[in-house]
Amino acid sequence: MCPAQELWDRESQNRLHRFEMVPGTEKFRKPRGDPLRTVKEYSRPAAGKDVTKPSDLRPPDVLLKTVYSFVFDRLRSVKQDMIIQRLSGKDCVAILERTVRFHIYASYRLCGEPLRIYDPRINDTHLQEYLSWLFDCYKSGSGPYPNQVEFQTLGLLYNLGSSRATQHVLELPEHLRQTPSVKLAVAINQAFLAGNPVRLLRLAQRLDFLQACALHRHLVTCRRHLLLIYSHGYNSRNSRFPLDRLAQLLSLETSLTAELCQVYSIEVSQHNQVLFSKSTFTEPEQGELDCKLYHNMVSEKQRGLTVKSIIHNCS
Repeated sequence: MCPAQELWDRESQNRLHRFEMVPGTEKFRKPRGDPLRTVKEYSRPAAGKDVTKPSDLRPPDVLLKTVYSFVFDRLRSVKQDMIIQRLSGKDCVAILERTVRFHIYASYRLCGEPLRIYDPRINDTHLQEYLSWLFDCYKSGSGPYPNQVEFQTLGLLYNLGSSRATQHVLELPEHLRQTPSVKLAVAINQAFLAGNPVRLLRLAQRLDFLQACALHRHLVTCRRHLLLIYSHGYNSRNSRFPLDRLAQLLSLETSLTAELCQVYSIEVSQHNQVLFSKSTFTEPEQGELDCKLYHNMVSEKQRGLTVKSIIHNCS
C-alpha cells in the first residue's frame, strides 16, 4: 500500500503517522514503518509534470484495502491513482462507496472538533465530489450495483433542500424511487422544504445509523426552526407547554431540551413548563451552541457498530 522508496524516505525524514509505525518503535528517534500499515501519501504533482511512476500505482484490489477509517489524507492519494488509471466500473464504485461512507461518518463523528483536527468544509467538498463521481458511475456503468439504493438515500439526506439533489432523485428509475429508504428520504426532504420540522424529526426516527449521520448536519437548523415556530404559535402569557412533550418533538432528552431552550432564551419554569415568547427568542452567539451535546438521536442508533463495519457495511 506504500511504495518501498516512499517508505524509506518517510522513515529517514521521520514522517510516519503513528498508526503506520512498527509497534514498540513509536518513541524511537526515527520510528520504523510497518509495510502492512504504511499507506501511500498524497503528493501534489509538479506544475506541468506527472512524476508518478507506473510501478507506484496501486491496482484496484490494493486501492480498496487502502480506504481506512483513519487516512483522510491518503484518500486524496487513492483518488489520484484512480484518476491516473481512469478507473471505472465495479472496482471504482466499490472504492467510492467506502469513501463516501467514511466522509459521512466523519461529518458526524468529528462535528465540533477544532479546525486543526477537522474542517467540515473540506470534508464536505470531498464528499460532494465523491458522491457526484459515484452517481456518474451508477448512471454510465452496466451494473448491477447492489448498494445504489443506500447511496441515493444518503445523497439526498446529506443534501436536504438542495434543488439539484431533489431533481437527481426525481430522475431516478422508478424501481429505485419506490424503494422504502429512498421514499423515506424523499418524505424527509419534502418536510424540510415545507418547513415542517415536527414531521421531519418524526420521520428521522426511522433512519438507520449512517442515514442519521448524513442527516445530522441539518438537525441544528431543524430544531431551531421548531422552537421559533412554537415561540410564535404559543406566544401568550398564559400559555404553558410541557417540557417532556417538547423533548419528544425535538427527539431529545428532557434535560437537553431544557438546555437548548436556554440557548435560545426560552424560559422553562421550575415545574417543567415551557413559556414560549416571540419577543424573547434570540439567536445564540457563535460557539454558544455545542452541536455535539444534541447528537443522541444519532448516537443511539450506532448500538455497538464499529468503524470498520460502518465503512465496509459489514457485521
